[in-house]
Amino acid sequence: MDSSRRCTRNSCERPAAATLTYSYKDSTVVVGPLSVYAEPHTYDLCDRHAASVTPPRGWEVLRLTLSSAPKQEDDLLALADAVRESPEVQAAWALAQKGQREAEQSGHGQGSDRAAEPELPTRSTRDRMAPPVRTGGPGISRGHLRMLDD
Repeated sequence: MDSSRRCTRNSCERPAAATLTYSYKDSTVVVGPLSVYAEPHTYDLCDRHAASVTPPRGWEVLRLTLSSAPKQEDDLLALADAVRESPEVQAAWALAQKGQREAEQSGHGQGSDRAAEPELPTRSTRDRMAPPVRTGGPGISRGHLRMLDD
């Protein structure tokens, strides 16, 4: 426990023992072990205030104990793991591996690694959007945009 950090509740002088964070996306209040650094949008609480947290109506409280916290895992490694597990990255990785296998089978992948990389779309190779079709009336409307004749 860092003795220089105090509970953020008004008129409480006790040392901070836990960190409170709001997860708006999940409607969850997370009360966990004291974070390594004081960060914006988090609240350091003493033992008494951490135990008496009440969530807004319809929200849940998730209490993390010291034993369930990762053991000094680097935040950068945790972020890298989360990115690797995302479906978009896994799909791109599978596509790249498939392209590499196809290049090796056709004999192009033996010379350089550059041939195994899938080609990304560029401005010149992307499909162009079809022009809007006139359905009648003075202009063409697309949501908040409106195309008028010259």
